[in-house]
Amino acid sequence: MVESTSGTPAPEGRQRALQEELRELVDLVGPAPLVDLLLERAFQLRATDIHLDPTRTGLRVRLRVDGMLHDVLQLPPELMNQVVSRVKLMSGMDITERRFAQDGHISSAVLKHQRDVRVGSGPTIFGERLVLRLMPDTTTFNQLEELGLDDEQIRLLNAAMKLPYGMILSVGPVGSGKSSTMYSCLERLNEPGRSLVTIEDPVERRIDGIAQIQTDPKINFGFVEALRGILRQDPDVVMVGEIRDPETAHIAIRAGLTGVRVLSTLHANDSTATVDVFRDFGIPPMFIADSVNCIISQRLVRKVCESSFEEYQPDFPDLAILGIDPSQAHEVRLRRGIPADINFHTGYLGRTGVFEVLSIDTTVRSAILGNASAKELRAMAIQNGMQTLEQSAIKKVRAGITTLSEMHRVLIVD
Repeated sequence: MVESTSGTPAPEGRQRALQEELRELVDLVGPAPLVDLLLERAFQLRATDIHLDPTRTGLRVRLRVDGMLHDVLQLPPELMNQVVSRVKLMSGMDITERRFAQDGHISSAVLKHQRDVRVGSGPTIFGERLVLRLMPDTTTFNQLEELGLDDEQIRLLNAAMKLPYGMILSVGPVGSGKSSTMYSCLERLNEPGRSLVTIEDPVERRIDGIAQIQTDPKINFGFVEALRGILRQDPDVVMVGEIRDPETAHIAIRAGLTGVRVLSTLHANDSTATVDVFRDFGIPPMFIADSVNCIISQRLVRKVCESSFEEYQPDFPDLAILGIDPSQAHEVRLRRGIPADINFHTGYLGRTGVFEVLSIDTTVRSAILGNASAKELRAMAIQNGMQTLEQSAIKKVRAGITTLSEMHRVLIVD
């Protein structure tokens, strides 16, 4: 049985329309209007990145939407250098230097609205490659309830934020939504009676009422130097954009032990693996147990397109993965998207998070002090009721929010 809905997507929501629009402009205007329109449409599509890749036949233009790259245009060789130079000029790079990697920044003032763009360049065998990272809209914030956390996970996170000191960490790979989660926590803690400070590279969103600090490696002003300075300025809440090295980890841990609420992100596979990362940083188990209050592990999964989908009955292998009794198979209907213009012919539109939230309670704290392995900590947390990333994803599949194939793409499911 197929149940499809149809809508009338805006022109800017259609991949073909964008391709045709840009192709027409190539023959009519110069590189400046073409780059301006590309940026404008990328923001409208909620793209996170623009890739400009030189090839043997010209410049390949792609947009990353919902975590996936999509081809939108192939520019002829004669326009390649003009477009690259235009972007480098806008971002303050040296347009004459093509041998080395450069970093640049297109400010919101240049774009005439409150959106920043970070630009990175690098040489390839066919010419310069550029990647533009589109910063989030500074005026919009997601509440915790909108990120994909369920009620029990929000309860655990709220309880951790109410504690007067200690660390709350969001962990996962690049592009898993860690910063958005920390910004949502920061927004919830943002009250007039508190002193809140962030250390970021780069500052992704500007927030009223919060002192935000941009690190600058060129002058040796990194996370360590900024964090040391901040801790002498009477903060109540400090958000460290990312813990990347042992020295930052040690200072952040000590801050969490001395009356400061610390929010940060870290690269770790899951919540309990975070403990091993801190051990590798040389932090004693006693400090980890006493300073860390809550660890959120997360991934982003694409959502089934609400405007173009169908319902279907899962087969027996799918039922086993979802934990559904085969005798109840006739009662189960899952959703999958139908490829259409509105969803870039993927069947998906938008993303949501899947989470596991590890609250460092007395039992877990004692296990950390006893040098329990990450595997042992994980088994203990699951036994105590922690919902894993896989369980969170399965709930969203059964609710028709995402699909089994998307769950398998993002997570390694046994």
